[in-house]
Parts: sequence; structure tokens; C-alpha cells
Amino acid sequence: MKRTLISLAAVAALSVLATAAAHASAVDALAAKASANPVPRGLIAVRADGGPPADIKATVEALNKAFATFRDEHTKQLEEIKKGNADALQALKVENINADIARLQKEVDDTNIKMAAVQMGAGSSGKAVKDAEYTGAFNAHMKKGDVNAALNKGVATEGGYLAPVEWDRTITDRLVLVSPMRQIATVQKISTAGFSKLFNNRGTTSGWVGETDARPQTNTPTFSPLNFVPGEIYANPAATQQMLDDAEVDLEAWLAGEVETEFAYQEGVAFLTGNGTNKPRGILTYVTGGAAAAVHPWGAIQVTNTGQAAAVTSDSIIDLTTALPSEYTGAARFIMNRNAQGVVRKLKDGQGNYLWQPSAQAGQPATLMGYGITEMPGMPDVAANSVPVLFGDFKRGYLIVDRTGVRVLRDPYTNKPYVQFYTTKRVGGGVVNPDVIKALKVSA
Repeated sequence: MKRTLISLAAVAALSVLATAAAHASAVDALAAKASANPVPRGLIAVRADGGPPADIKATVEALNKAFATFRDEHTKQLEEIKKGNADALQALKVENINADIARLQKEVDDTNIKMAAVQMGAGSSGKAVKDAEYTGAFNAHMKKGDVNAALNKGVATEGGYLAPVEWDRTITDRLVLVSPMRQIATVQKISTAGFSKLFNNRGTTSGWVGETDARPQTNTPTFSPLNFVPGEIYANPAATQQMLDDAEVDLEAWLAGEVETEFAYQEGVAFLTGNGTNKPRGILTYVTGGAAAAVHPWGAIQVTNTGQAAAVTSDSIIDLTTALPSEYTGAARFIMNRNAQGVVRKLKDGQGNYLWQPSAQAGQPATLMGYGITEMPGMPDVAANSVPVLFGDFKRGYLIVDRTGVRVLRDPYTNKPYVQFYTTKRVGGGVVNPDVIKALKVSA
């Protein structure tokens, strides 16, 4: 009898493992499909073909099917836990499906970015050149060091050039696509050393009086200035002189790709955690208790605590959305990293409905409580005392200031036989209205 029971248990275990293996095989097949046509770094290779890839519909369907499976398996897991029968294999199965959903959602999000790139013209060719003469001179200078003083928009003695109009615009467009904060914040171009904004602190008072009573002076509103001073961000790609002489290379596209990669990385960190010294002030530093909490005249970004140690709860997500005044919710969204999405994907409301929902079609983000989610890789993971989720209207809440113009200096001397292209751009940023953003802080 014992042997029979052991055999049955073994068969059951093998059955579960076979199911997990089958699921893993499906995941591997999807991954192989996604990697069959690897995408080169940056967005240079995006085709302006007027629409998303042909298989995006299948990807969205697979995503929604995987989420339906996840709901069923996660519900089974919770029911077994309630019965006191926690199953490690079932938990592993749920986590595998959760990871599968994250990969499929990322594939949809990447397609959404490419669709936006097509709309913005990134990667397209054959566009009319606004300053063809200067663009030609710029390319000649980059390849050979030839300087035409009449066309030089930089400093003649340094052989410096500001980037041509098309190249400067292309870098800006690509940064919008690869830097999540630029997609959701307000971007202001400036032509001076800084940008100052006045804030009305109100303070006007009034009073009731009789017909003949004296009318003493009442208080008037006060104003507080807030300065946004751009710091300098740089990239310094290099190529050998022989490559520049011999290769049939689109120099502007190559250089733009190198600059895009470096600038996007540096900006992504600064827009979240920058200290304001020669760089933007990061949005997380304005949260109550942060380094810049006292910088804004209207105060800090207010926090909602999760109420559970080292965990995010459904109630805390609901509390976070209701903490934002209704007049700011029209354009509100969540920002978090992928790991945090994996956590909130398991949350349900009081009726057993999952708060997270996958993209319904290409061009739409995943949602949480009906609000869109922007994946922000630099956001913290869910951990004690961390701030893994922000919610609000970031167009009204965070300002990025760009000092007009990208500057390129050709340096053939520092690192022979390489020619370095020292490229700089001045960028600043900070919170303009802390009232339109709320933060979720994990309890200790």
C-alpha cells in the first residue's frame, strides 16, 4: 500500500513538472521568436513603414492568454495557501508565467516605441535637409577636419561645430523615445544660462465690513522663484581616421547612435536621483524625507505608506490613487520598474479582480487601476523604506530644460590613432508642482 501511495505521489509530481516544462518550452519558443531578428542598439534601424510589425497582434493575444493563465494559477496558489497546503511547484509555475507576461508586455511596449518613432520620423531617410550646405561642411569636418570659417557655427579657433539642425533634432527625438521621463514630462528649450519660474503662494485675505466701516489693507499674495540651471552632459565616441577615410558610413547616424546611448543612460539616472549639482534634480529627491524635499516653495511630494512591512498591498495602491486630487487624475499614470510590476501584478481588489491589466492592443500601455504604466528602469525595487511607485500627472509635475544646441568638438590628438568626437548638451530639470504627484513608500 505504501509503495502504491509513493508511486502515485511520484506520478503526480512528474505530471506537475511536465506541465511546468511544457510551459517553459512555450516561453523558450516565444523568446526564440523574439530574438530571431535582433534589433540593433538604438533606434537607427526603425523602418518608417507606416505601422507595427505584422506579428504584434499575435503577441498581444499571447500576452492576454498568458495573463488569463496567470489569474487561474495564482488563484489556485492562494486557495492552497489558505488551506495550509503551500506548494513550491505551484509557486514556481506562477512565477514563470509572471516572468513570461513581463517579457511579452516588454515586447508590446517596444513595439509601441517603434510606432512612436515612425510617427516622429526617427530612422527615416530622404527627408529634405534644412541646412544642406552646413550639413555637408559638418560631415567634411567630422571626416577630415576641414573647417570652413564662413560656415562654422562653433568657435573657429577650436574647430568647433554645433550639430546641424537635422542632427540636433534627431538626437532630441531619439532621447524622447529612449528616455521614459522625456516621454511623460514637460520639456522646455531655453537659449540662456538658466530658467526661472515664479510661483504664486497666494496669501490674499479679505473681510466683511459695514457700510461706513474702515477698510484696512489686507494681505497680498507672495511669490517665490525657482531656478532651473542646466548641467552639462557629454559623450566622447571615437573612430580611427582610416575608418573615417575609407568606410562608406553614415557618419551622422553612427555618431547620433553613440550619443543617444550615452545621453539616455546619464539622463535616466539624473531625472530620478540627480542631486542638482551640474545635473538635474531627480524627482525621487523631492519625496518627503528626500534631499530636495525643502527645495520647492510648495513643499515635498507627499507619500502614502503601504502599511505592510517590505510589501505592497492592494489597499495601498488604492490609497495612492485617491490621495491625488481628482483634478489631476485626467492625465495621471504610474511609473515603476519591471520588478515592481511583477509584484503589483498579483494584487486584487475586494471583488477578486486583478488591479493590473495587460495591453489590449498595440499602442496602449499596461494599466493599473485603469491608469497607464510607464516602465522606468531606474526606479527602486519593492523593499523596506523604498519608494518603488510614483503616481500623478508628470507633464504638470516635472520640467526638463534643454539648453538649445548640441556641440561637437573633433579631437584627433588626444588618443591617436582614434579621432574622438567630444559631444555636449546642457540639460536641467526638477519638480515644478509637487501637488500633482504622489509617492508610494514601503513600510519598514
